[in-house]
Formats: sequence, C-alpha cells, structure tokens
Amino acid sequence: MNKILLALTLAVASATAVAKLPAPSDEAKAKAAEAAAKTAHAGKADAYLLCKSQDKVAAHVQKTNKAKAGKPAATPPCTDPGKFVYTPPETMAPAVVAAPAPAVAAVPSKK
Repeated sequence: MNKILLALTLAVASATAVAKLPAPSDEAKAKAAEAAAKTAHAGKADAYLLCKSQDKVAAHVQKTNKAKAGKPAATPPCTDPGKFVYTPPETMAPAVVAAPAPAVAAVPSKK
C-alpha cells in the first residue's frame, strides 16, 4: 500500500514539474528538428543495409539450393540514401500583411 502511495505521489510531483517548464527556444527547436532528421536518415541507412544483406542471403540460397529454392520473388532494388545532409527550413517570416485591395475606378453615372 505504501509503495503505491509513494509512486502516486512521485507521479503527481513530476507532472507538476513538467508543467512548469518554459517553452523551448528557437535554437532548441532547430536542434530537435536536426536530431529528428538524423534519426530518420539513420533509419533509411539501416533499411538499406538490411536490404543489401537480404539480397546477399537470397542470392546464396538460390545458388546453393537451386532445386528447393524455386523462383525468387521480384523485389524492388535497394536504394542508397546517401550521406546525411541537413538543410534547416527557412525561418518563419513575420505574418504577411495583406495588401490593400485595389481601388475600384468610379464609374461615371449616366444623367
């Protein structure tokens, strides 16, 4: 019972501490975006390496077990993601001020 009460108390205390944190600065947001881009690229690079190793294993199986392996399934070729290059997005421009509507020429009234 005491363990549950202690865990509940710590959860409430940590929730209030998190609620009081200031908003991240623009620099922190930029670093987080770059870290997310690096992580995404690492995932693509890992998928490429996995694809290459699967192709190698499939080729070996086809070579050694011709009778048992059967016809290989058609798969798309492995695509190399290349080196990681991060181009930060342009900073948000200040709100665009709407241009005033063009003046409508006064139509002469007929008398």
